[in-house]
Amino acid sequence: MTPETIYKVSQDAMIIAIKLTAPILLPSLAIGLIIAMFQAATQINESTLTFVPKLIVIGLVLLIMGPWMLQLFLDYFQTLIKDIPTLIG
Repeated sequence: MTPETIYKVSQDAMIIAIKLTAPILLPSLAIGLIIAMFQAATQINESTLTFVPKLIVIGLVLLIMGPWMLQLFLDYFQTLIKDIPTLIG
């Protein structure tokens, strides 16, 4: 296994990780920012006020994007398993 193949596999894994986490993290970040501005404007310091909307948004994102995320991961994993002979030898 050459350093180039290790670099390529690592790079592909990082790209897949970003593609899998971005649909969850970006809406959660946006909701957190909106609620933080609301809390700053109203001076309400309730911790559940940020937790519950984020939980709902993450659940909705997983319901909507979950099949795509699972298919993306399975495609990457199947390609990786299929390429083992060429990666090793």
